Amino acid sequence: MEQLATRDGFGNALTKLGEDKRIVVLDADLSESTRSKKFKDLYPDRFFNMGVSEQDMIGTAAGLAISGKVPFACTFAVFATGRVYDQIRVSVAYSNANVKIIGTHAGLLTGEDGASHQALEDVALMRALPNMTVIQPADALEAEKAVEAIIKHEGPVYLRLGRAKIPTITSENQEFEIGKGTVLKEGSDITIIASGIMVHKALEATELLEQENIKAKVINIHTLKPIDKELIINSAKQTKAIITVEDHSVIGGLGSAVAEVLSENHPTKLKRIGVQDKFGESGSSDELYKKYNMDVEDIVKAAKELNN
Repeated sequence: MEQLATRDGFGNALTKLGEDKRIVVLDADLSESTRSKKFKDLYPDRFFNMGVSEQDMIGTAAGLAISGKVPFACTFAVFATGRVYDQIRVSVAYSNANVKIIGTHAGLLTGEDGASHQALEDVALMRALPNMTVIQPADALEAEKAVEAIIKHEGPVYLRLGRAKIPTITSENQEFEIGKGTVLKEGSDITIIASGIMVHKALEATELLEQENIKAKVINIHTLKPIDKELIINSAKQTKAIITVEDHSVIGGLGSAVAEVLSENHPTKLKRIGVQDKFGESGSSDELYKKYNMDVEDIVKAAKELNN
């Protein structure tokens, strides 16, 4: 399988769609890392390096949106959501401004940069904001489709992207619709709901589970808000239990979103795999996933326990 980072998919999409003169790109002096430099090289007159001034970047993006542009405001996820929360809340979400916030280097996948740069609470922050759509693609190909979709979508969007290269698991013919999850594998025993890099790990886990005669259904939830309630409820009715897997705190992220849906509609056994109310630390992403009990083996273990 081809391996690309989701941030690369974002950069590739900007180059393909950049002829749309409504699109403008702002970056907080990280354009090489966020891959917005690809747009800058082709359309320098519509690219703005705002420097290390993220609050100013969001305010400027809101102004551009009000002027009829489709601004993409790019920086690391930890800065894109935490450092600028007040500006996003008032100038973007409350105003329902058509700003696309791009946060790269999210989660433990960021690796050696450590706790200060590993955004593990960004989804929780953005999910809580009215009018905000939250998307996390499973691979670079899906990231490209997500960019195309959010250009057409009117309103604020937070697009969560990763640093490291990951396998391409989606296909060209798979449709991408905001708010709709995708069933990647059918199963009748357990449902595994995953997002981002963890979708790949969920698929790996199903191969091991099949050896134990456990049939696991895998759902890719690329849109964390609005979440696909119907798909989650139907899967809960069809299988014994649900496992959520995310590279984010279990508080406020995918696990919380799924728990909210289930508790109000179809109470079901649920295991949330993710960061358990802790900060990250420096290390390779593989080492960190093992230490934080978020690896393939941990998904398999949870499925076996819930299937009993």
